[in-house]
Amino acid sequence: MTVSGVLTGTASAAPPAAPAAKGYRTRLVLLGTAGGPIWWKGSDRDGVSSALVVGDAIYLVDCGNSSVHNFRDAGLLGPGDGKNDLGELRAVFLTHLHSDHVADYPGLLLYGICGGGLGRDDRPVQVFGPGRRGALPAVFPPARPTPDPVNPAAPTPGTVDMTASLVAAFATDFNDRLFDTGSPAITARVKAHDIALPDGAAPGRKIPRLNRPIPVFEDDRVRVTATLVDHGQMFPAFGFRFDTDDGSVVFSGDTTVSDNLVDLAGGCDVLVHEVIDQAWVEQSIAALPVPQETKDGYINHMIGSHTTIEQVGKVARRAGAGRLVLNHFSPGHLPDGRWRRAGRDFAGPVVPGRDLMQIGVGKRR
Repeated sequence: MTVSGVLTGTASAAPPAAPAAKGYRTRLVLLGTAGGPIWWKGSDRDGVSSALVVGDAIYLVDCGNSSVHNFRDAGLLGPGDGKNDLGELRAVFLTHLHSDHVADYPGLLLYGICGGGLGRDDRPVQVFGPGRRGALPAVFPPARPTPDPVNPAAPTPGTVDMTASLVAAFATDFNDRLFDTGSPAITARVKAHDIALPDGAAPGRKIPRLNRPIPVFEDDRVRVTATLVDHGQMFPAFGFRFDTDDGSVVFSGDTTVSDNLVDLAGGCDVLVHEVIDQAWVEQSIAALPVPQETKDGYINHMIGSHTTIEQVGKVARRAGAGRLVLNHFSPGHLPDGRWRRAGRDFAGPVVPGRDLMQIGVGKRR
């Protein structure tokens, strides 16, 4: 396996100059590591987002709360003065469309286009994510009355729809930048794509076992493939694999134990995988003023769409991963020692991810 130096960053650090990550052509940068749409009290973790840096090219996975701010603090902005220089950001990959994974996507568009810093005229930023689901989730708990959906004409938009709606919603700002300050048109610098689903995949059905990964994107630095993972009623949800000349990095997205994810991650150098503490789930739900049957349903609902501390090491072992990097911590305020228990079933290194942590992939050059 070809994984080396680990750097833990802080908000005041300068990660690009730090010895542990310096000299690696390919680097994994954890911009935010908290799970869920919660501002965890007592935690220094921000919303989930990661960047893979290959040479001078940058690829972003998810855009959780504060991820754009942390993109800056990780030293990933370019040298352009007077603009938010994201000229080397080539593509964005959204694992699914829950709020904790897309909360800063509007900010990426709004701030990035200022002064023309987002993408390039000859290379717009490509954005890939789930398409329209086409069906609302079942009501949970089942006995609850069916509510009226938000935006009933299109209640489950996909990545292309979401991007177009954001551009329309913020047209005042985008047009002011375009007409008054000479910024480029946002529609020329960002191109959104819905990832096509394989045959047999549909909401409300069991996630099919895929016989091959889904091709998503390829350029001169990376080849990106995806698979369907199981995030309960949130469908579709994807895991992504990035293959580079220096090694491979896989992002699980949000999922319970997934055979598709194990297949996608086979032999990878770094597996970045979500994790949840089942004991915390049980303790939190035990305090709710509802019948025990309802509490049991909530627990099964939560655990059935995430991967526990006791499970995630086994996933990495089955995949033959070189290193397991834990991410999307639920809850976001527990000490690292609790998460390290994932190493009981995995012989390789287990790294509880931290915001602004950088991990070198391959060899120093």
